[in-house]
Amino acid sequence: MTFNFSFTLSETLRDMRDNAGGDDLGDLPEWNLADLYPSTDGPEILADLAWLKDECAAFAKDYEGNLATLNATEMLRVITRYERIQNISGRIMSFAGLSYYQNTTDADRAKFMSDMQGAITDMSTPLVFFSLEMNRIEDSMLDGLLADNSDLARFKPVLDRMRAMKPHQLSDELEKFLHDQSVVGETAWNRLFDETTAALEFSVDGDKLNLESTLNLLTDHNRDRREKGARAVAEVFGKRLPLYARITNTLAKEKEIEDRWRNLPTPQASRHLANDVEPEVVEALRNAVVAAYPKLSHRYYKLKAKWLGLEKLEIWDRNAPLPQEEQKVVGWTQARKTVLEAYGDFSPEMAEIAAPFFDKGWIDAATKPGKAPGAFAHPTVTDVHPYVMLNYLGKPRDVMTLAHELGHGVHQVLAADQGELLSSTPLTLAETASVFGEMLTFRKLLSEAPDQATRKTLLAGKVEDMINTVVRQIAFYDFECKLHAARAEGELTPDQINALWMSVQGESLGPVFDFMDGYETFWAYIPHFIHSPFYVYAYAFGDGLVNALYAVYEEGEPGFQEKYFEMLKAGGSKHHKELLAPFGLDASDPKFWDKGLSMISGMIDELEAMEG
Repeated sequence: MTFNFSFTLSETLRDMRDNAGGDDLGDLPEWNLADLYPSTDGPEILADLAWLKDECAAFAKDYEGNLATLNATEMLRVITRYERIQNISGRIMSFAGLSYYQNTTDADRAKFMSDMQGAITDMSTPLVFFSLEMNRIEDSMLDGLLADNSDLARFKPVLDRMRAMKPHQLSDELEKFLHDQSVVGETAWNRLFDETTAALEFSVDGDKLNLESTLNLLTDHNRDRREKGARAVAEVFGKRLPLYARITNTLAKEKEIEDRWRNLPTPQASRHLANDVEPEVVEALRNAVVAAYPKLSHRYYKLKAKWLGLEKLEIWDRNAPLPQEEQKVVGWTQARKTVLEAYGDFSPEMAEIAAPFFDKGWIDAATKPGKAPGAFAHPTVTDVHPYVMLNYLGKPRDVMTLAHELGHGVHQVLAADQGELLSSTPLTLAETASVFGEMLTFRKLLSEAPDQATRKTLLAGKVEDMINTVVRQIAFYDFECKLHAARAEGELTPDQINALWMSVQGESLGPVFDFMDGYETFWAYIPHFIHSPFYVYAYAFGDGLVNALYAVYEEGEPGFQEKYFEMLKAGGSKHHKELLAPFGLDASDPKFWDKGLSMISGMIDELEAMEG
């Protein structure tokens, strides 16, 4: 039983900004977590914990050793009870996790999160048998049960994904051991990473900044400030590199051991199985993006160097604003208006679903000491609602982050009717609505651009976001592939990990870049490498998918909105082939990715044409 947040990019362009906005931002909303539980020690959560403990034990007593003997009606009752257990445990951990991420340096919140994680791990140990026994049922017998009961047949996608691990499951005893041991293994190392990173301080011009405010300097108009920000990041991570290397080495080795015991063919295989995506599809995506580096990132950054009046770019220039870009603060009210109007122009229903996030305490927007980095949308459980976390400081790109996270939220609301086991989408599809929401907002702003200079700024910003989402994330994926392959041969020194990081940077960013001393350590702050190995390709998958999807929308596909909403409502109940078929798209076709990448290339064509 796991607990995860759906993070957006935690790299520079999706990092939190410093407090430059001040009072100009207006009243920023904060979460009201009472829809989950009123308090950490109230009767509501205590009652659910007691119920969960009793029900997990009763579930095991009733069914362990008996799954293969049940008829269709009895099997449906089993899955319904299991789904209820998932709902209650998900509610508890959502409450604990969201409270913790509001302030990761608060000892009481950290203790509550750890206590709940430990308690639910202990309570759910008796449930380990469920997937193991389910996977031992013969295919013909399970097919017969599904044919006998249409309500049970609805859960076939869940069972199929579970049974995909059938060749890789261990003995019941070992599976229970791994389940129990996780709280002092992977979970503990993840917490060490989070709490260490949240507590870091960076000195810039006499100010003490956190990581996110320091990374924000890399988007400053003042080049000297950008350089100081980059060097501060390099200095701090350089000093702490042995710890980050130890965390990375330990988790990579732990994964290698478990993968070996499970007889998984590659380090990436477990992620592909979890994402319900074929390895060859991911390989086609990766190869298409790498082949496109010269016409995407290399070409764009060469153009950007010209705009900045530089022969070579340093890493602190990568996300620099254009010289003519207006330094403006977008207040919260305006951000809300922009995104909801963009959503409403596409479909009034989409805006109606998004509106309550602003009014009912479903968004936590302000930057606060100890608050988790980046932004995310967490679905909680299907009988409550999602929560969105931002660190909003009024930059135009913060508006795009709002559009992105609200897209996740809309998706999660629409998919909730599928129930606890079927609502969650694989990571490869989880980015669909978020990136589409971003695209709607961008296209609205572009259509309203008053002049060519504004249009150029908007196009450049979107291209940079897409490069960060596609090119950078595939480079991250290649880094992870190299790292896990190298770790399988032995312990990696910090210098060896640095070298692997740099081996993908020049290739992906292009020859226009120089890399300062210290940039080789920047891998250390990216949480996806720690929390979710090989997660990163899902961003590129989602962006490429949405670019292709948006092209179909622009071509005037009849009934597009209805088809789009049906796709989101499906949640995790359908495979990507089935979801994309109504739009005439197929992600397993290598040419599919070229269609998405051509949209980015076309925007760069337009930017080049503006140069005359």
